[in-house]
Amino acid sequence: MASVKFLNSFKWFRKDLTNIKDLELWEIEEIMALAKVFKESIVNKLGKLPCQRGKTIVNLFLEPSTRTRNAFEMSAYRLGADVLSVNSSASSITKGETLKDTAKNLEAITADMIIIRHSAAGAAKYLAERLRIPVINAGDGAHAHPTQALLDSFTLREKFGDDLRGKKVTILGDILFSRVARSNIYCLKKQGVDVVLSGPSTLVPREFEKMGVKVCHDLKDAVKDADAVMLLRIQHERQSANYFPSISEYANVFGLNRLREGFLKKDAIIMHPGPINRGVEVDTYLADSPRSVILSQVTNGVAVRMAAIHLCLCAASKIK
Repeated sequence: MASVKFLNSFKWFRKDLTNIKDLELWEIEEIMALAKVFKESIVNKLGKLPCQRGKTIVNLFLEPSTRTRNAFEMSAYRLGADVLSVNSSASSITKGETLKDTAKNLEAITADMIIIRHSAAGAAKYLAERLRIPVINAGDGAHAHPTQALLDSFTLREKFGDDLRGKKVTILGDILFSRVARSNIYCLKKQGVDVVLSGPSTLVPREFEKMGVKVCHDLKDAVKDADAVMLLRIQHERQSANYFPSISEYANVFGLNRLREGFLKKDAIIMHPGPINRGVEVDTYLADSPRSVILSQVTNGVAVRMAAIHLCLCAASKIK
């Protein structure tokens, strides 16, 4: 395990991590480097590290989550911090308290960091600008999910090496309502990855080409040269209308199954941020196949979030 001196040697200066768009490539590289160290501690089962002992981290999850919430809790635990989890039903927001007042009260009881998931785009940045303590965005509406994009890049690097320039990643599914897609586009493009978006034209409008990606509504063409296919579920909770006739028709045209596996390169990998809708965006056979790195993404999510928490807390201590 790296020394304490090494863990505190990074140039990172941001107390908050609210989106990928604002990050420079060197900042992404710092997160990747530190996450690699923390991944070793996980693989070697080193248990709790003393990095953030005595700190209290609040998980303020005002939108449902399993993987992200648990991964942040595990990350804080492994860094030696204490964790306080607050969900929407247990918060005074249900009584009419504002988000700002809720967060200010958490700061007042000496919380050292707030990790927030919220249905409103910009909620994390809003709090970051009003709190002295660090804020990490665990997903805000259809806007951003920075740690998911970072763990996806970390997983790609494990498979293809640290230099991802020239690699092709196809993101397939509901792009229009996906914060994961938006954050991944920024993160992958900054690393020189060729990004292709695919899915129904109603969910993958040509407007996304302004972000420097290719839009392809033909599944075979979209995935044929891809090094990785990143599958996304349909975000029903964010849709106010039907964007395709039915789930079964979506699966028949865009679902990845045994037959369509033939469209993929021999060494192409399959990714998914979860939760998986088996039989819709991907068959069980492929989700559990050697091509799948879905569970690796889950494990890597702990390492990457450990890195994000550690860097932001260290930056905040320097600001004080």
